[in-house]
Formats: sequence, C-alpha cells, structure tokens
Amino acid sequence: MFLSALKSFTSNIGSNYSIAPQPSSTSGPWKIFDAKKKSTGKAASVFIFDKKSLEPSASSLGGGRGNSSSVKRAQEEVIDRLKKEASSLARLRHPSVLELAEPIEETRSGGLMFATEQVTVSLAALLAEKDEQERAGRGAGRNSRYVVRGNDGQDEIRELELDELEIQKGLLQIAKGLEFLHQSAKLVHANLTPEAIFVNAKSDWKISGLAFSTPFSDSASSPSLSLSEVLNHDPRLPPTVQLNLDYTSPDFVIDNNINPSADMFSLGLLIIALYNSPHRSPIETHESLSAYRRTFSSSSSVPNQTNNYLSSVPLPKNLSSELLPRLITRRPAQRLNAMEFQQAQYFDNILVSTIRFLDDLPAKTPTEKAQFMRGLAKIMPQFPKSVLERKLLPALLEEMKDRELLAPILLNVFAIIKASPSGKRAFTDKVIPRLRDIFLTQGNAKTTAERDPTKEAGLMIVLENMKVVADNCSGKEFRDDILPIIALGLSSPTHAVVDAALSTLPAVLPALDYSTIKNELFPVIAGVFAHTNSLGIKIRGLEAFYTLCGGTAEKDSISDGLDGVSISQDSSKLSSSQVLDKYTIQEKVVPMMKGIKTKEPGVMMAALKVFRQIGQVVDSDFLAMEALPILWSFSLGPLLDLEQFQEFMTLIKSLSSRIEREHTRKLQELSSSNGGGSTRSGAKQPTAFQTSTNTNGGDVDFASLVSGRKGNATPDIMNDWGPPAAKPASSQFSATISPSPAGSNFTSWSSAAPSQPPRQNNSLSSLQASANQRTVTPDQSQNLNSSFAALTPASPYNAPLQPTTRQPSSLNSSFTSPPLNPTVPSNNSSSINWTAATMPPSSSTWSSQQRPMNGGILPPPTQRTSSFTIPPPPASTSQTPVSSNSYSAFSMPVMQPQQQQRQALQQQTQQQQAAQTSGLDKYQSLI
Repeated sequence: MFLSALKSFTSNIGSNYSIAPQPSSTSGPWKIFDAKKKSTGKAASVFIFDKKSLEPSASSLGGGRGNSSSVKRAQEEVIDRLKKEASSLARLRHPSVLELAEPIEETRSGGLMFATEQVTVSLAALLAEKDEQERAGRGAGRNSRYVVRGNDGQDEIRELELDELEIQKGLLQIAKGLEFLHQSAKLVHANLTPEAIFVNAKSDWKISGLAFSTPFSDSASSPSLSLSEVLNHDPRLPPTVQLNLDYTSPDFVIDNNINPSADMFSLGLLIIALYNSPHRSPIETHESLSAYRRTFSSSSSVPNQTNNYLSSVPLPKNLSSELLPRLITRRPAQRLNAMEFQQAQYFDNILVSTIRFLDDLPAKTPTEKAQFMRGLAKIMPQFPKSVLERKLLPALLEEMKDRELLAPILLNVFAIIKASPSGKRAFTDKVIPRLRDIFLTQGNAKTTAERDPTKEAGLMIVLENMKVVADNCSGKEFRDDILPIIALGLSSPTHAVVDAALSTLPAVLPALDYSTIKNELFPVIAGVFAHTNSLGIKIRGLEAFYTLCGGTAEKDSISDGLDGVSISQDSSKLSSSQVLDKYTIQEKVVPMMKGIKTKEPGVMMAALKVFRQIGQVVDSDFLAMEALPILWSFSLGPLLDLEQFQEFMTLIKSLSSRIEREHTRKLQELSSSNGGGSTRSGAKQPTAFQTSTNTNGGDVDFASLVSGRKGNATPDIMNDWGPPAAKPASSQFSATISPSPAGSNFTSWSSAAPSQPPRQNNSLSSLQASANQRTVTPDQSQNLNSSFAALTPASPYNAPLQPTTRQPSSLNSSFTSPPLNPTVPSNNSSSINWTAATMPPSSSTWSSQQRPMNGGILPPPTQRTSSFTIPPPPASTSQTPVSSNSYSAFSMPVMQPQQQQRQALQQQTQQQQAAQTSGLDKYQSLI
C-alpha cells in the first residue's frame, strides 16, 4: 500500500533520495520513512502526508451537500498548517529543534513531502509501544526495539531505552528548545505533545509539530493563531490534525491568552505522561471543551501534589515535590520558565551534568575540554549503554577535529566501543570513517614527512587498541581502512609508534588473509627490521618474525617438541598455525636473520626464539645446511653469559637430534625399498661361492712363483711370512674362482675351510694360510651336494668331461670326499711329476679342466684330472698329533663311480697323515 503511494508521489525529494518501502514510525498525520541521499549517502527521514487521509466518512458529513464546501475549506486550512510546520522548521535552527534537510513539496496527487535529519521514532510511538509491552506483561523496563528495512535491503535493529537518565536528558533538550523558541524566536509552540517530540539517531529529543506555533501576546508581532477556531474540535477532520486538548494549558481554554508559560504547563503534563501507566496525559477531555472546563472547576480533578498528579504510579520525589508544582499551576506567573526549568534540582546529578557539559563542549576552553576528557572515563560505566552509543559517542567523534584532544577522545571512544553491546555496528558506521579522515586523507598524507605530535599520540591510541578494532570490523574493512593505518605507524620516524605498530601483529593476523599478510604486511615489517638502527625496534622486529612463523606467547612457554620426548597434542597445532609458508621462511626470514650484525644479548635471545619456532616448520636438510651454522655463530657471541649460551646449546642439540632421527629414518626407508640387500657402502655382502680375484690381494706371476724370484709389482705370496689373515669363524663352506693367467683357458676352484687354531711353526704361517684357503675340510654331517649343485659353469668348455667307459652318475655327495687318484701309489709317499707341472696346458686338453691351486700338481693331459687339496683333520679329531704344517696334492679323475668313491674315502683317511709329512718335505726342498 505504502509502496504504491510512494510511486504516486513525483517530486524532487523522490528523485534525489532512496526511500524505504515501509514507514519506520508515524507522528500525527505524517508517515516517516527512512531515506538516504543518493549523492552523498547521508541518512535522512522523509515525512509524507497523504491528502486522502483528510476525506471524512459519510457519517461525519451528516449526509448534507451544504457541508461539502466547508469541509473543503477545513481541509485547505489543515494543509496550510502542515505547510507552516515545515516552513517553521526551515526558519528555526537549533540543536533541540528538528533539522530540515529538504523543504516541503506538493506532489501531483495533492500530498506533501519534506525531508529532515534522520529520526528513529516519535515520542508518542515510543510510549505506545511501552503501553503494549506492559499490557502483555513483559515489564516496563524492557527496551523498545525497532526493526527497519533500509533501501539497501538490510534490516537494522534500533533499540531505545526510556529510563530515568534518558528522560532527564530528553527533558533538558526540550527545555533548551523551548528556551530558544521563547527567548530568541518569540514563539509559542501551542501544541507541545508526544506527537511533536522526535528521537533522532543520536538519541536526542527534538521539537517539531509547529503547525500551531504563533507569536505570543507580549511580542512585537501579534498572534496569528485564532484560539476560537483551533479549540473547537471539528469531527469531520482526523484528530491528528487538530489541537490536542489533553496537553493544552488553561491559559488557552479559560483565559484565552497566548503566552510562553502555556508551553511550560504542557511540558508538565508531558512529564507525567512519561511516568504514568498507561503513558498518557492525566487530563482526559475526549476533545471536548466542556469536559476540559469541568476538570479545572474542581481542585480534586486537577493534577496536583495531593493526588500524585493523577498518576497511576509513584513519581520521583524531587520531581513531584519540586519541579511539577511549579509547572502544573493555574497561575502563569508561578510557573518556571525554560531557563529556570533547566536549573532544577531534579537534574542535579553527575550523569546529567556530563551530558549538559558535552552539549556545551564547543564553547568550553581547551583546558576545560582536556580535563573533561580525562574524567569522562571514570564515570562512563554509570551511563546506560544506549546513551553511550547514541549520545556520547557521536559527540566525541565530532570533537575529534580538535587535534589537541585527539588522544584523550580516542581513549574514550574505544572505551565506549568495548562497553556497547552493538559496538561493532557503531565502530563500522561511525568510528572508521573518522579514523580514515584523520589519518589517511590526502591532506594528512602530505604532512607525513613532518612530525605531528598530536597526530602521533592519537595513532598510538589506535595501535594500542588494535584488538578492539579487529574484533569490531570485518576482514574487508580491516584490510581497506585499518591496515593502511598500521603501515603508517610502521613508517613513522618515532620509535615508540613503530614499536606499537609491531606489537599489533597478534591481533592483526587473524583479521587478514594469507595473501595480504605475505604480500602487503610482511614486506613492510621486513623493511623496518632491515633498516632500523634502534636496538628496541630490532628486538621487536624479531618478535614479529616469531609471530609470523606461527609463534604465540603460550607456545613460547611450552616445549618445542624437538627432543623427541615432550611431543604433545599441541605439536600438531603449532605447525598448522603458522602464518608464513615454509618457502618464505626459508628464503626470506632466515637470510635476514643471518644478516644480523649486532651481538647484543637481547637481539641474540630474540633470534633464538625465532629459530626455535623455525625449527618446527622447515625441513631437516635446511636446518642442517642453513640454520645450524647461524645458531653456532650466534651462540659464540662474546656478550652472552653461561645461561644464555646453554639455551643456544639446548636448541642446537634438539635440532641436531631431529636431523639425526629424520635422516636415519630416511636411510632405513631407502634400504628397505631397495630389497634389504644393500649396506651403507652400497656393496653386497659376500655369499657362498662368490667369485672374486686372487685372495692374496693380487694376481700371482706364475713364472716368478715357481722360479723363486719376486716380481716388482706382484708380491711373492709363498715368501710372505707375516701373520695369517683372520678368517671368519663360520663353518660354512665357500669357494672362490680365480681367473686364469693370460693365455690360459682354465679356471681354478678353491674352497675356504673353517678357521683353525694357529700352528706352532710360525715360519710356515704364510704357507698354512695359503693352503687353508685352498683346502676342503670334510664334514661327515654335511652334504655338499646342494652347495656344488648351485655352481653353474661359465661356459660349455668348463663342464667336466664324461668317462668313456660308462655313463657317470650325477653329482652327489662324492665331492664331499674326493676319491684318490688310481695312479697314486698305495704307499704313504706320492710322486710329483714336476716336468708336467711346469708345462703349459694345451687348449684342447685343459679347456674344461679346473685350474690347479697354488702349489698343486698339473696332471698329464691324458689323465683329465682335477686337483683338490685335502687339509688335515681338525686337531680335536686327530688320533696322532701333528707337529708341523703338512701339504699334499692328489690327482684324481673328474668323475668316479659311486662304488669306488667309498673305497677312495677309506684310503684317503689312512694315507692322510703320511701324505702331509712327505709332501711338505718335498715342497720345502723344491723352494
């Protein structure tokens, strides 16, 4: 309905203002809409009057056509009075009078419209809501809440309190307005009712409803109000456009006299309505002059002190005993004027006096202003929250243009924001724009090079209350409006301001996103740290780095978890709460730490704190290569005492332990991923039958060996009388394959026997070691068939020759005890064919033969034999003790039948002792 009515109005106000679709309040014939000026965005209220509301019903016209002209004339008089109301506001400029923003306009549909400062509600609507709350049983102390939808589509909750202080403050403001009307404008309001009082956005009470205002009789101008016309109620018109007899002074009705004291009588009735329940005047006339006259004909029906001024609830004592008796009195001369009303004892309290002083603050001296600002914080907790936010805060913000008072005003502003339940909305709407104008305007930017002590003092207050700022604004507002103020503090030439700006990081970081911190905030802090020559700023910069790396005051007091023992649930939180990423810390923060030149203990210990936090974030490789060298350099500073040095050592050991643990784990994981067959050197452990080069450390020149001459490059292993090399104690059978000399085409197989006790003859230790490396120790309980089966010939020519007489059987345990060569005599001596031994084998004969061991006998080509050296049995199993090392070589066919192998084993056992002795003697005579 209202939206369609608004569209029917075409005016300058409608095109210049964005008007809400629904009215926020009503006052008499006016509907009040929230609005905002399109060009400036300033909030306002638009008063709209619809001419159709004046059309009377059929019953009120009486059905006669003759009344149509008089009704039209009455309607025109109402419209004229409404125009007069708006025009009076345009002529009257006072803080207690409603301020007109746009003059009244008449629309094409016959309606009226004008714009004023933003108002929240009329006093009549506020009292009506209180009555509804009391009837519903919700109590008289409940705040009035108004939900208004603005033109931007967002709902705003406006909450008002009607407590004692609010009433006192409002009455004082009305009295100031009346004083202005009576003393300066020489006007009588003539219709001072709750409909004529408005509460604006600052919680100030403003006078309006000047449709019946007129000069009083004693003024230079004659009264323009015809009492005979306005006092007679016209039933054809709405009551809201007529004079309200319930708040009218008897001066008008009985004395027919227009004077300023009539407004003071109306003010007394309005005060009773504020406390009465329901909230209305104690005089009820029902718009009848005769009823009004009957009321004042008897003292019992007139409000007075005896009947508690006809109020249903008790009135405040000083109000009923001192103030009201001098307002509600029949004689005008006995009434208080507006100035005397303001000096009543009823208003004599510290809170009211504070508000009155604040209203008069522009007229006070600088000394009085400074004293007031310092004392305001002490009594601020006594104020109602609504008064703080709607009255004190706007007044303080208006005075911030005085730079001398900037710091104390900001102290009180932040105290109000912390105490106000809706401080976030007040800070966003009111405080941030003022801070932006003071610190970030172009005019202020030109003077940044020059020190402004008053501005720096105010900036210090803002920085010290940064936690309050961050809690009461959104992230976008903080980034756009507050972060530049912090940057201004960081670039200040005053060290105290820079120190305060760096101290804001714990409160600033939660309000900013990661990109803003890394790209906008961190470079500024790094620049301050790199270029400052102040020891205190350097330490504060290190504390800032500690915070940027994720450190907090709580985490600094707990274990860092690097010792591998005190790792708690907080350890996982530490790494996730870091602000800067690992790359920035490694590439930007640590190099700046490395560039620290001073060795002052304070700087060093602050750096230690940063490195303690860095150790929880960066990689272990980076710690080992970059961080630990810096820590060692810092720890050896000449100015550190023992306790400080020990703190450095504690961190160094903790970081080193972490590096060791992680690197050890890494190597273990790498070893397991490669199959577990690798050692730290990367070489595989030797296994059974592993091929290798000569076990004596190099290839042996065969000619030098048999001739007895030592070569320059090849050691003579036969004359090496050093102690034998230590052999493993394992009894596992192993064999090595030695490559043949150049020009040969055969391979020798050598077997390593278990280690034996050292012999008594030390001169033959080398020979014994060589012989032991090429011996095979039979083990009656060990079957070597499986071991020899694992050997694979390197080429087809190395395969053993098959006997020509009959098919040999497969390899089995016969190799455990090789059969004796049939060519060997049965006696205990063995003959050696040295000529055949020194002859090189032919390629056709030895291509598949095993290479003889050192000192072995080369069999004739026609025999096709292999040489095996059988060591003596262990000392524990020998029947006859052996006094010296023995050596024996036997020639045997490659393949023997199974029935001959058992016989050969028996013969070998009998001849073993004799063969060792005789063979060794002959070998010694040879060399």
